[in-house]
Amino acid sequence: MSSSPQDKAKTPEIFSNLKTKIPPKNSVGIPAIKVALGQVSKYMNAGDALKISLKLNQKGGFDCPGCAWPDPDDERSSIGEYCENGIKAMAEEAQNKTIGAEFFAKHAVDELARWSDFEIGKSGRLSEPLFLPKGATHYQPISWDNAFKKVGTHLNALDNPDEAVFYTSGRTTNEAAFLYQLFVREFGTSNLPDCSNMCHEASGSALTETLGIGKGSVTLDDLYKAEVVMVIGQNPATNHPRMLTALEKCKKNGGKIIAINPLPEVGLVKFTNPQNPLKIITGGTKMADVFVPITINGDVAFVKALLIKLLEKEARDGGVFDTDFIAEFTHGYEGFVSDLKTYNFDDCLKLSGVSKAVFDDVFNLILNNNKIIICWAMGLTQHQNAVDNIRELVNLLLLKGSIGKEGAGTCPVRGHSNVQGDRTVGIWESAPQAFLDKIEAKYGFKPSVKHGYSVIDAIKAMYEKKAQVFFGMGGNFISAVPDTQYAAQALANCKLTVHVSTKMNRSHLVTGKEALILPCLGRAEKDYQKSGVQVQSVENSMGIVSSTKGILEPCSDALISEVAVVCGIAHATLQNRTKVNWLQYKDDYALVRNDIAEVVEGFTDFNTKLKQPSGFYLPNGARVRQFKTDTGKANFSVNKLPEWKLKDDELIMMTIRSHDQFNTTIYGLNDRYRGIYNERRIIFMNREDMVTRGLKEQQVVHLKSEFNGVVREAHHFKVVGYEIPKNCCATYFPETNVLVPLDSFAHTAKTPASKSVIITVTAHESV
Repeated sequence: MSSSPQDKAKTPEIFSNLKTKIPPKNSVGIPAIKVALGQVSKYMNAGDALKISLKLNQKGGFDCPGCAWPDPDDERSSIGEYCENGIKAMAEEAQNKTIGAEFFAKHAVDELARWSDFEIGKSGRLSEPLFLPKGATHYQPISWDNAFKKVGTHLNALDNPDEAVFYTSGRTTNEAAFLYQLFVREFGTSNLPDCSNMCHEASGSALTETLGIGKGSVTLDDLYKAEVVMVIGQNPATNHPRMLTALEKCKKNGGKIIAINPLPEVGLVKFTNPQNPLKIITGGTKMADVFVPITINGDVAFVKALLIKLLEKEARDGGVFDTDFIAEFTHGYEGFVSDLKTYNFDDCLKLSGVSKAVFDDVFNLILNNNKIIICWAMGLTQHQNAVDNIRELVNLLLLKGSIGKEGAGTCPVRGHSNVQGDRTVGIWESAPQAFLDKIEAKYGFKPSVKHGYSVIDAIKAMYEKKAQVFFGMGGNFISAVPDTQYAAQALANCKLTVHVSTKMNRSHLVTGKEALILPCLGRAEKDYQKSGVQVQSVENSMGIVSSTKGILEPCSDALISEVAVVCGIAHATLQNRTKVNWLQYKDDYALVRNDIAEVVEGFTDFNTKLKQPSGFYLPNGARVRQFKTDTGKANFSVNKLPEWKLKDDELIMMTIRSHDQFNTTIYGLNDRYRGIYNERRIIFMNREDMVTRGLKEQQVVHLKSEFNGVVREAHHFKVVGYEIPKNCCATYFPETNVLVPLDSFAHTAKTPASKSVIITVTAHESV
């Protein structure tokens, strides 16, 4: 009997041999080198590993498919311009084992679903297109032409184009993403949900409203020159390790670092630069000057407390605010101040969970400096009040005049390597009318102006059978989205699910009535087309567009590029009714860039600019104090404190990554920076909360959330006592995504509230 979609979506409820150690006080250094070498030697061909190490993130090389941290404009390390997790990503994507017809004939879908996510990912590179017929138990080979026809047949059979969902992962290049959204719009829908919806959509919403651009305003050079860098809701050592090098330079230049996070992350305690032998010998660089152990979702309260005290100091002594900047470049100051005066400092500080002594340390740094950069990630963006979190940070920067000048500004640190670029070139369910007008002028068809589905909307539409086809361009949809059981049924309700991937993941096992896996080239592989080996492009977190060109031979002759996949499906679906010559694009990607140059702002002379060794910066109004908002100025905002309250037996849970993980990709079972080995099914708890509940170390517990009357459960987790504020706890995703309600999300942005889930914990023995 076939397993249910919900069973296939679950991570196996089995334990490995959990071992815990005291978390280290230093990050990176020799241990990181050893782990990286271990991954390379275990999963990669030695020759390929050497080639990759010399070209990864180098000028004229290829861009790491991991995070979107920028490469230095000037010098780059010739022996390792990458981090531990970057080389783990390459060991996963360029692994020396391939799987195809023989593998899938041996292993049924139900069997594979019982594997761990680690085992699924390490099974090998996908080597040929695969098809799961209706009622079948095993994937089987299919030709590319027949795969394209299968997709086209399903799409053309829909009653309405809006019955299809076209998801995008952040690793897709600008060329592939532009063609993908172009096909979707010519097909007739705006249903273009993407991974931005689940991570930094709140940043984009807040920054667009307040500063006129949904991106950060700083450059890497600004980080070096900042007087204060506030890192809030972010763990750079795991999620963006090369950021530590930039912070080290900031420290060397006299800058101060404030780390605000519920967990004390070792990367912001001390960092040993592995590219600097002297640092390895002397023990590294102390990072955070102040660590702020904030309660989960206490960020607005803490920043509002800072704002209150700054306002009092300004009223009493003057010289605190940049009044000239406020008068010339901002709007809404009076309303902001009027609202701020209605809040009480002591109430805000109490709600934040921060002591007065720690608050004073942060306050003095903010008070006495004006070159301030604030960096953040999903610790701020995945709450119901996520947009308020970001807007309140902007308020602080506006008061200090810390926008649009050297060493100051906003720095949302993006995750996947081209998630920002995908949005820039049109992957957006609510694209601006000006962009749609350019599409119409260039190609002669009128794109839908209807607001398309975001990720949450798409899941609901599939669950309610309003959407019948799901197409995923990269990513691991089922493991990334909230409310796993609901989402699994949503995918199962589809007539066809399609995934473009380099390697296996759990989404391939939670399918519609029929399913396709379309294997594509990896970032490191040469992309041979009629005009030669192709160059593509990506955009990093700071708005630099640079080239990426593969260096390895493809692991299988049956692989094609994402560009070729899009062109093939567009041609098979639209046939003679298209106004676009799809097949010409896959022969020469320079033709795609010519079109991008005409349609997307900032890409004039794209092909010429892309030849610059370090790439080129896209226009950024906030960087030069040109605020393209409704008022024409930077806008102060009014933000409320979060209103959630906990009952006596409840905790607020945030989902986090382990150090052996990037997004939903599991590289291993260790989280050495938190002292966790061989296990992922754990819950980090405050030790006083453990005592209150009568729980002991490594005791097995069950977790339950209830939201709007719906109960969600996750079973079999081991308790680990940790330095985390009282009434707070942390778990790894995707294991606890099942607890995250689909209808709990950020206002305006619809980012899932995965960092503020109210749960109860029950000992296994009492169930």
